[in-house]
Amino acid sequence: MQKQYKVGVIGATGMVGQRFVTLLDGHPLFQPVALAASARSAGKTYSEAVGNRWAMSVPMPAYAKDMVLLDAEADAEKLASLVDFVFCAVNMKKEEIKALEEKYAKLEVPVVSNNSAHRATPDVPMVIPEINDDHLAVIAAQRRRLGTKRGFIAVKSNCSLQSYVPLLHPLMKFGIKCAAVTTYQAISGAGKTFETMPEIVDNIIPFIGGEEQKSEEEPLKIWGSVEGDKIVNAKGPVITSQCLRVPVSDGHTAAVFVSFEKKPSKEEILSAWKEFSGAPQALALPSAPKQFIHYFEEDNRPQAKLDRMTENGMAVCAGRLREDVLFDYKFIGLSHNTLRGAAGGAVLLAELLAAKGYFD
Repeated sequence: MQKQYKVGVIGATGMVGQRFVTLLDGHPLFQPVALAASARSAGKTYSEAVGNRWAMSVPMPAYAKDMVLLDAEADAEKLASLVDFVFCAVNMKKEEIKALEEKYAKLEVPVVSNNSAHRATPDVPMVIPEINDDHLAVIAAQRRRLGTKRGFIAVKSNCSLQSYVPLLHPLMKFGIKCAAVTTYQAISGAGKTFETMPEIVDNIIPFIGGEEQKSEEEPLKIWGSVEGDKIVNAKGPVITSQCLRVPVSDGHTAAVFVSFEKKPSKEEILSAWKEFSGAPQALALPSAPKQFIHYFEEDNRPQAKLDRMTENGMAVCAGRLREDVLFDYKFIGLSHNTLRGAAGGAVLLAELLAAKGYFD
C-alpha cells in the first residue's frame, strides 16, 4: 500500500485551482482534505463559491462540492493542522503571495506553488521534474533560512516554458548558442474562457505582462546549479522571446529557432528527443507521461486542438523540425498550459517530492 498524503488547495476557486481540484479526484497518493480561497469565499461550500465560474470540461468532483472553504490567510493555522502539504495557486499581489507561502512553510507545511512570486528566490527550487530534479537539494538550505524542519516552498516554472524548454534541454549536449522563441498562448493562461474574454475572438493580443522576461530568464535558473545554499543561474544560452495571446482555449504553442556550437543532424535531434526521459519516468510517477516528448511527422502538427491532451496533457509535443537560413534549425512546440504547464506540472512535482521523502 502506497503512503497517502493529505493535501490542501489554496486558491481553489480560480482556474488553476479548479484544475487542481479535478486532478486530485481519485489521485493514488494525494487525498484532498481542505480547500481555501479569499475571505469573500470563506465559509461557503465550494460549489456555492465557484457558482457559474466552473471552467473545466469535466464536472465538478463530488468530493469538492460540499467542502466548506477556509480563508487562506485567516485560517492558515487550522489548514496547516489538517494537511501534509498544500498546493498554492492564488491571485494576489506578488509580495502578498510571498508572505502567504512563507507563512505556510513556517507552519511546517510544504508548499508546492504554481505562483511566480518565489521563482526568483535563490533557495527556492523551480523544477521541471524531468529536467532539474537535482535542484531539490537546495531545500535543506531553505529550511535553515526559514527555521523549519518540514516546511519549505517549491515552485514550478512559467506555463509557457513547458512548450520549448523541454525541447531545448535534450539538445544542450550540442552546445546551444542562442534561441529565439515566439509563444502563442491560450486564454486559460490568463484564467479566461471565451465567455469571459470576448475581446480575444477574431483577435491576437501582442503583449502579456511580464511574460517575455520570464520566458528569457526562468530557463537560466532551470539550467543552473545548486552551489552552497542557493541556485546559481546558468550563464546561457541566450533566449529572446515574444509572447502573444491567441484565441485558443488551452495549449501554448511555441515557434523556436536555435543555433548550436556543434550543429547536429536532424536525425540526432529527433533521436535526442525520442530517447529523453527523466526522474518521473524512472520512478513511474502517477502523472508522468510514458514518453515525455512526442514528435509529429505531419507538416500541420502539432495542433493545440488535436494534440494538447497527448498523454493526459502531460507530454510535450514537437513538429516541423527543419533547417533555417538564419539559425541552424527551427521547430514547433506545444504543451497543455493548465495541465503540464500549471496544475498538472505541480502535481507531478509533488509526486516527485513525495517519492524523494520531502513530505515525510
